[in-house]
Amino acid sequence: MAPDPKIALMASSQALAPRDSRIHLRRILIVALVVVVLGAAATLFGWDVSGWCTHVWNTITSISIGYLLAGIALITIQTATTAVAWYAILRFAYPEEALSWREVFACYATAVALNTILPANLGTLVMLIMFSTLIAGAGFAGILAAYVVQKVFYTTIGIATYVYLFLSVSGSFSLQLGFISAHPVAAVILVVAGGLLIALVARVLRERIAKWWRQAKVGGKILAHPRAYLGRVLFPEAISWVAMLGMIAVFLAAYEIPVDFHTLMRVVAGNSIANMTSVTPGGAGVQQGFNVLSLKGVTSSANATAYSVAQQLVTTAWSILLAIILVVRAFGWTGGRTLVRQSYTQAREKSAEQSAARKAKRQARRDARREARRARRGPADESEQTDAQKPIS
Repeated sequence: MAPDPKIALMASSQALAPRDSRIHLRRILIVALVVVVLGAAATLFGWDVSGWCTHVWNTITSISIGYLLAGIALITIQTATTAVAWYAILRFAYPEEALSWREVFACYATAVALNTILPANLGTLVMLIMFSTLIAGAGFAGILAAYVVQKVFYTTIGIATYVYLFLSVSGSFSLQLGFISAHPVAAVILVVAGGLLIALVARVLRERIAKWWRQAKVGGKILAHPRAYLGRVLFPEAISWVAMLGMIAVFLAAYEIPVDFHTLMRVVAGNSIANMTSVTPGGAGVQQGFNVLSLKGVTSSANATAYSVAQQLVTTAWSILLAIILVVRAFGWTGGRTLVRQSYTQAREKSAEQSAARKAKRQARRDARREARRARRGPADESEQTDAQKPIS
């Protein structure tokens, strides 16, 4: 009987990496050398690294140290409290597994960091694979169900902020979802066709879906304990959301932008939609556009852009640094690197498989339409077309 690949991966990571969090001088020198080589190569290909670093430094140092430290503290609280919710969900789902808080914190911090530098929130998929690797008895469907449970609060509060944004900021709906109002019939057809497709796929994969459902019920087991869910999931996530509001307020104040409930809700909703609909890393570019729109009439476009860039740069830099520290602390240098790298590789493979499947379906539909047109034309039309395609002698 072949060994479970998840268990093999976890065992190889643990064998390769004893939990040693010491940072050796040799490793620091290697990292420094890699940075120097990459910088030289970037300069050779025409990228002004020093200019970019100067821009980043000027943007960050334009904020006073007090605001900067307050922002970093709130980012850390936001990440840690969400990790608390994740830990409770996974402990209720898989009580027999020896999963520590430190490991869960490291995995979630990795997702946050990767989502700031990878497109389409690929970091979240990496985190789910990391969890399914660490928890030997968990299927991916169970981890995915745990993710759904973890998202209940954020989805609910997100919908409320979206509604607030659409009702209070003119033009925000058309900025990202304008195709719905521009093509209402096509939007309805898309929703109906999508529902029918899901129903057909569910009918074909009935047995497999039943297995997934059994795994999903395990992943969402904490929902059967309302008191535990409210105290260990909903409450920490509410603290995380408030910390996120505080972080935004700190950076707004750093750029002398008036802070009130209306402004915060506009910025929060804009950031959320930008991250959800954009394929750029961390919603870069789209997020700046939404921030400028959300802060229209509150501050100048230039100041709104400066605020948005500074907040994103600080959040990205600190999230990456925090993730590195936590991963090394939880899994050791080599084990953490192996776990993250292999999880990222699997996440890319899953994403590529989904993309290939969608392309194959589109190609099959095009081939079917082409065959239907040929059938309608008949043999005579095909003969004429063949003669027309012959080269002229």
